[in-house]
Amino acid sequence: MDRLTAMQAYVRVVEAGTFTKAADSLGLPKATVTRLIQTLETHLRTKLLNRTTRRVTVTPDGAAYYERATRLLSDLEELEGSMNQARVTPRGRIRIDVPGVVGREMIIPHLPDFYAKYPDIQIELGVSDRTVDLISDNIDCVIRGGELTDQSLVARRIAEFRFITCATPEYLRRHGTPAHPRELGEAPHRMVGYFSARSGKVLPDVFRRGEEAVEIVGNHVLAVNDASAYLNAGLAHLGLVQLTCFMAAPLIRSGGLVRVLEDWDAEPVPVYVVYPPNRHLSSKLRVFVDWVVELIGREAMGGLKLRCTTA
Repeated sequence: MDRLTAMQAYVRVVEAGTFTKAADSLGLPKATVTRLIQTLETHLRTKLLNRTTRRVTVTPDGAAYYERATRLLSDLEELEGSMNQARVTPRGRIRIDVPGVVGREMIIPHLPDFYAKYPDIQIELGVSDRTVDLISDNIDCVIRGGELTDQSLVARRIAEFRFITCATPEYLRRHGTPAHPRELGEAPHRMVGYFSARSGKVLPDVFRRGEEAVEIVGNHVLAVNDASAYLNAGLAHLGLVQLTCFMAAPLIRSGGLVRVLEDWDAEPVPVYVVYPPNRHLSSKLRVFVDWVVELIGREAMGGLKLRCTTA
């Protein structure tokens, strides 16, 4: 038995929750993974996993073995990295997941600069607003906006997105320019709604002016759950939208959008890079995270002329 391969397979099964997902992430047949685990259990003379038709769970011995195995594999990866060129020239595959607008508007346009420095890193970039399971989906890290609820994950706050309220000139011609956020809750004004993919509820829009705060679910004829669709709905004159400064700035400069309610600040959103617990931060992942932290911090300040700084 290749004990190292068996150990890696076992760790992946525990993290993925099923033999099928573990086999897919390892690039091995499911039968091979099953055989590795069975051989490992025979070698250790103990049962590591309880198997059902839908999911596997760890036994007490399996939990103890998983904890030690992840530590050993992490130490091994770090040792190998220190003994070869990976520290000088990081190489290999990393799996990243980011919100749609961050991937399309920030990361992808600047990836040629990243590859000019690190040509041997292969990135698998998930770009969507859906919530992924870092452990079972075998994701190295994700970029997330908003306060985090899963306290088991390791998070690093990297930026803050500032938002402004905008509408197209055509919308303002048809409906007029609002003077106060409360006008957005009733006709003739309307907002483009944004609903949570998790709860299905339309999220409220929050406005602040000094100590005064207004929270409303705007009058809307359309609600979406994707940032690009939200922007496109605003550009189609379907309502006012609250956009990040980096999205709004070029459209305001070109005349496609007009900023309204300038005395009112929309609620800022913190941005985090998030890692699974017990996941070793390899050199290839470290250089990507350092690059993306600097990039997002710089791009988030892209609306300086719109008074969207975090200062």
